[in-house]
Amino acid sequence: MMFLDGHRPPYDLTYDDVFIVPGCSEVASRFDVDLSTVDGSGTTIPVVVANMTAVAGKRMAETVARRGGIVVLPQDLPLVAVKHTVDFVKSRDLVVDTPVTLAPDASVSDALALIHKRAHGAAVVVFENRPIGLVTEATCRGVDRFTRVRDVATPDFVSAPVGTDPRKVFDLLEHAHIDVAVLTEADGGLAGVLTRLGAVRAGIYSPAVDRGGRLRVAAAVGINGDVASKARDLAEAGVDLLVIDTAHGHQQRMLDAVEAVSGLELGVPLAAGNVVSAAGTRDLINAGASIVKVGVGPGAMCTTRMMTGVGRPQFSAVVECSAAARELDGHVWADGGVRHPRDVALALAAGASNVMIGSWFSGTYESPGDLLHDRDGQPYKESYGMASKRAVAARTAADSPFDRARKALFEEGISTSRMNLDPARGGVEDLIDHITSGVRSTCTYVGAHTLPELHENVVLGVQSAAGFAEGHPLPTGW
Repeated sequence: MMFLDGHRPPYDLTYDDVFIVPGCSEVASRFDVDLSTVDGSGTTIPVVVANMTAVAGKRMAETVARRGGIVVLPQDLPLVAVKHTVDFVKSRDLVVDTPVTLAPDASVSDALALIHKRAHGAAVVVFENRPIGLVTEATCRGVDRFTRVRDVATPDFVSAPVGTDPRKVFDLLEHAHIDVAVLTEADGGLAGVLTRLGAVRAGIYSPAVDRGGRLRVAAAVGINGDVASKARDLAEAGVDLLVIDTAHGHQQRMLDAVEAVSGLELGVPLAAGNVVSAAGTRDLINAGASIVKVGVGPGAMCTTRMMTGVGRPQFSAVVECSAAARELDGHVWADGGVRHPRDVALALAAGASNVMIGSWFSGTYESPGDLLHDRDGQPYKESYGMASKRAVAARTAADSPFDRARKALFEEGISTSRMNLDPARGGVEDLIDHITSGVRSTCTYVGAHTLPELHENVVLGVQSAAGFAEGHPLPTGW
């Protein structure tokens, strides 16, 4: 990475402050770019979903891993829930999606409440695990909410054996009135569903899988209590990567926790953070972390900088921390502050091996929250920061009333924020397409076949606020 002559500033930068200069490139196509990472996480695209309760659930974990990323389950999740989620993710198919299912006697009201748990927009009606019909929002329109789904389900749907080539499924769906193919096991039981777009994606993405060929999932642990015991339990539950997470990662309690967990030799990569300095990065790697999370205050739900004045512009933090990590054969994840595909590309150009995304993904069908609608009918979900009143209340539920009241005085972060679903990109896969297509294009402009080459080749410049604004397309109807 290098700056244009005269463009290295005497102050720190965030993503909006910088731009990438196109260079001579021999990369002929976006599909000639390999987006797999080299940090031991096993991701084949540089996307890690942050351990936020409003974002990281089992549906998100399954879907993101199938496209090559990884989800970090929140540290507040009980161990039994972690085990359930890991078992669920590990049992999922690498190509076909897990459908929402309904019994024939379920009501239309039940169907409408469940259909939007998945981006494919349909529920499969099953009898003794055999698919007998499809229900969509359209098939439920104009009927009484107490009507049974067996009376509105479409029995005429595309079906194929599981393992059918995705391209053949794509062709089978060409003239189907519902863009969902039902995949079945040899005994006729339901295996999953696949859309035309899902079939296309199956030929573009490589799933993030463990040594056994199963989808990957990570989990986080805090720095309080018996961290080593919690980490051992998570590893035994089958997680593929551990994250030791706290807002201020450059503190002795964190270093002690990292040393304790790394000393267990659990056989999974260990990430720790958050920090924004070379010193913090070195200390965490020397303590035993192989990956350091970088970012204090750039998150959409975070009020740390406004409350405390503490933090650092994210681009400069990633540049400094990644350079320090490379000296020790470590890696960094850029955590927070990404709102556009360009920000992901810039974080990778700065030296991050993966980019953590939180609130951006909370407004998708796959996030754990319920789908709500405002008075104009706009669908949305609620998101909140992990240091906010809402998150702290859940984390301290077992404390005494006095201790809960005392901790409530030190909350930071937004407790409720409405995250609208983008009509064009309502599913997390839509956003992943958006992000990876942008990063692939960045690599073609820079002449990089891989993400390490992107960091090595990139030339950056510093721009004014007007320069950043110039890059925005004109609003519709201008």
